[in-house]
Amino acid sequence: MAVSPIEYRYFTKEMKSLFTEEYKLQKWLDVEVALANAHAKIGNIPKQAAEKIQKKGSTQFVKLERVKEIENQIHHDIMAMVRAFAEVCEEDAGGYIHYGATSYDIVDTAWALILRDALKIINTRLLELRKGLIKIAKREKETVCVGRTHGQHAVPTTYGMKFALWATEINRHLERNKEILNRAIAGKMSGMVGTMASFGEKGFEIQKLVMSELGIKESEISNQIVPRDLHSEIFFFLALVGTTLSKIAKEIRNLQRTEIAEIFEPFKKSQVGSSTLASKRNPHKSERICGLFRVIYSNLIPVLDNAALQEHERDLSNSACERVIYPQTFILLDYMLTQMISIIHGLEFNYENIKNNLEMTKGQIFAEKIMVKLVEKGISRQIAHEKLRKIAIKCKKENLDFKEGILEDPDLKQMISSQELDQWLDPKNYIGTSVQQVERLIKKYS
Repeated sequence: MAVSPIEYRYFTKEMKSLFTEEYKLQKWLDVEVALANAHAKIGNIPKQAAEKIQKKGSTQFVKLERVKEIENQIHHDIMAMVRAFAEVCEEDAGGYIHYGATSYDIVDTAWALILRDALKIINTRLLELRKGLIKIAKREKETVCVGRTHGQHAVPTTYGMKFALWATEINRHLERNKEILNRAIAGKMSGMVGTMASFGEKGFEIQKLVMSELGIKESEISNQIVPRDLHSEIFFFLALVGTTLSKIAKEIRNLQRTEIAEIFEPFKKSQVGSSTLASKRNPHKSERICGLFRVIYSNLIPVLDNAALQEHERDLSNSACERVIYPQTFILLDYMLTQMISIIHGLEFNYENIKNNLEMTKGQIFAEKIMVKLVEKGISRQIAHEKLRKIAIKCKKENLDFKEGILEDPDLKQMISSQELDQWLDPKNYIGTSVQQVERLIKKYS
C-alpha cells in the first residue's frame, strides 16, 4: 500500500518513473557496463567478457526481486546488485563486474544520469509554461488593470505586463537549467577515497571512457563521492523554480478573492468548490502549489548539510536523506509545474471586475499623473503633491470623485479644464511603455 502522496497523488508518470527502484537499478547496470567496456578498451579484461556483461546489463535479466533477496542477506545494495548481475552473465564474465570500483562510483554516476533525465523533463515543463504565459501576455497586453503596492491601489498597469514579467522569470530558469546541466551533472570513477589507486596508472583514462560512454562530464576531483556542492546547486535551482510557481499561484489566489474577482482558476462543470458551501469556487490548485513549495524549500536544509557535514573522505549520512529528498523534490516540483500549466491554459478573466476595480478609487490612482502635469504648468512638485494629498483626503471623507475635488480647488480650477482632467484620468493614457515592453518580450521568446 502506498504511503507517500508522491506515490498516489502529487506526481506525473514521466517524472515518477525516473525515481523507481527499477530505473535506478538500470542506471547502476548502465554504469557497470560502461566500466567493463572501459576496462576492455585498455586491456584490463577480455573484450569478450565486456561483451557478455553488456549483453546482460538490463533489468530484463538482472531482476530487482533477486537484488533485494541478496540484499536482505548481505545488507549492501550495490554488492547485491553486483552479485545478481554476475549470476546472469555467461561463463566467467561476471567476475569482472565492478572491477576496481567502489560503491559510490556506481551510485553517484547513476545519480548523475537520473538527475540529468529529470532536469530535461523540468526543462520541457518550463518551455510549456513560458509559452502559456507569453500567450496570455500577448492577448492581454492592452488590458488595463489597477496596479497594487502594499495591497493598495497604485497607478494602472496591464495584465500583459503581469504575465510577461512571470515569463521572464521562467526564461531565466530555462537559462539556469542549461547551465546546471553543463556544470553540475558529473560522475566519478575514482575508487574508495578518490585517488584512483584501484585503477592503477589508467585511472584518468578509465574515468574518461566511462563518462564518455554515458554522455556526462567527469567530476574534476572527488573523494569517495561527487562533491555535494554540485547537487546543492541543482536543488537550489529547483527551489528557485518553486519560488516563481508559488509567487504566481499566490497572485492568482489574491486576484480570485471575492472582493477582487478579476481572474479565476479553471473550474470544470462537475467540480465541487466546497463540501458545505455549494456556491464556493476555491483556488485549490494554486493553494496546493503554495503548500507544496514549503516542502521544496525545506529540503534545502538537508541538501546543504550533505555538502557541509561529510566527515573526512565521506560518511554515509548523506545517503538515506538523498534517497528521500531527491525523488520527493523532483516529483513534487514537476507536479507543481504541470498544475501551473493547466491553470494558465484555462485561466478565466472577469473584464467587468477589472474595470470596476480600476475605477474603485474614483480617479485617485491618477494623482501621480496629475502631479506631473501640474509641475509642467509651473507648480512646484512638493506643493502639487501636498495639494493633491489634501484633496484626496477630502474626497474620501465626502465620497467625491477625484475630478470633482480637484475642480473645487480655487487654485487648480483656474489652471485645469474639465476636458484636460478627463484626458488625464483615462487609464489607457497612463500605462507608459507597458504595451511596448510586452511586445518586445513576445518578439524575443517567439
